[in-house]
Amino acid sequence: MRNLDLTPLWRSTVGFDHVFDLLNETLRATNENGDDAYRISLALAGFGPQDLAITAEQNVLTVEGGKSATGDHQYLYQGISARPFRRQFNLADHVHVKGAWFENGVLQIDLMREVPEAMKPRRINITSAGDPSARDKHVEQKQAA
Repeated sequence: MRNLDLTPLWRSTVGFDHVFDLLNETLRATNENGDDAYRISLALAGFGPQDLAITAEQNVLTVEGGKSATGDHQYLYQGISARPFRRQFNLADHVHVKGAWFENGVLQIDLMREVPEAMKPRRINITSAGDPSARDKHVEQKQAA
């Protein structure tokens, strides 16, 4: 799922080699973390940890932010937006939030896919047809259950 072939784009575009190299580097770095670890990064300049709320409910992760109105300031120009926002992420089954931290205006949320042992693939031993003792053990276990 994380393999992305950019070759057709290289053939049909001119001057975008640097962008495609950056995408390849990002995909390579992401694959080193494993297929079960994910990270969501949100740049939230102007907000602080006290202005944010993260909610995980069933298969939906919600990040909300809003600044409380402090003071009666009238700005001629405000470069950093302070309006409330709400961002939702749909999570696949068995993906859980491991932690979140806010540093230098960037919110990082780590996610991990944890498949229960009962749902993981398991190897089934095959007995030979000429080994009646193995077949009898299988029958005995089935009758006992």
